[in-house]
Amino acid sequence: MKAKQTKKLARWRKNIRRHIKLAVVPHGANQYRPHLIRRYGIAAVLIAIIAIQAGYNLTSTGTILGDEAVVTPTALLVDTNNERSKQQLKPLKIDDRLSQAAFLKAQDMFQKQYWAHNAPDGTTPWQWFGQAGYNYAYAGENLAKNYTTAESAVAAWMASPQHRANIMNDHYTDAGFAVVDGILNGENATLVVALYGAPSSEIAAGAAKVSGVTQVAQPVGLVTQLGIAIQALSPAILGGLVLILVMTIVALFAHAYRSKLPKRLRQSWYRHHGLVKAGGLLGIGFIILVLQIGGQI
Repeated sequence: MKAKQTKKLARWRKNIRRHIKLAVVPHGANQYRPHLIRRYGIAAVLIAIIAIQAGYNLTSTGTILGDEAVVTPTALLVDTNNERSKQQLKPLKIDDRLSQAAFLKAQDMFQKQYWAHNAPDGTTPWQWFGQAGYNYAYAGENLAKNYTTAESAVAAWMASPQHRANIMNDHYTDAGFAVVDGILNGENATLVVALYGAPSSEIAAGAAKVSGVTQVAQPVGLVTQLGIAIQALSPAILGGLVLILVMTIVALFAHAYRSKLPKRLRQSWYRHHGLVKAGGLLGIGFIILVLQIGGQI
């Protein structure tokens, strides 16, 4: 009985190895066209990638399209402190007064319909510190709009010298975050307000130090945006891109064996099918990356 099971297991393993070889290795049995990069193979992998991403979106954001933001104050604090720890800086702690001040600032932007550090009527971010009862010796503000994850928002701040300076400011001890949804300039928007500070009960009026404030949102270049998108890739997207990379390598490997294709195939476009499919797969990967771009600081 045991010998029979052993033989059955051996046959099963042999079949698995044979199917893997047919899928990824160009050789005579598959006419030097690995099944993974044939039309049905590519279609099956792309369907699997879409299904996995849809499942991930559904479990993480509650929608199949994943268009709901999952930015939370806790995640923003964790990612901010992770960046600070890389420079051996002390972690920031949440101060409820700063979180309240950040919420007031976000509400003001929606009410007055602006996207800037200073309001059209001249109101500065520091007014909200005072309204929340936070007397500061040092203070700073970062803004972000329409990022769907905390990782991507913090990555965008780290890509900007002024915003990075706030995250890395060694004077700050406290932070407050607000993530608020609303309508801004006729469009749905998710605003993230981050306030940083160091308290002082004895600071003289007008003597406080403020930093990291710009009057308008800063544009982020395409290359930088791609870098931010890569840093904030979800496990599902990252897995999909790895699969596409594997398929691209298989396609290039198959192209190297194009001279061994059956004669009827060498006389058609199939002679360069490996190169064509490698280029197409790389294009799909690039499009996936571009689709991850979003948000503004």
